[in-house]
Amino acid sequence: MPVEASLIQILACPACHAPLQDRTADSSGPATDPELICTSGDCGLAYPVRDGIPVLLVDEARRPA
Repeated sequence: MPVEASLIQILACPACHAPLQDRTADSSGPATDPELICTSGDCGLAYPVRDGIPVLLVDEARRPA
């Protein structure tokens, strides 16, 4: 379930305050979890989206590969 575009515009990475990129619509199968990706080159954390709700907790974020 994609996150509303108006919400994406006001959300920021809690770790570095950079904008987030919506990767919820890209998840076409169970192998790819919907997430919001930090656009900062230094941070790059991936925050999960569960039931259409972004979980913006650094402890819940996935580190970049």
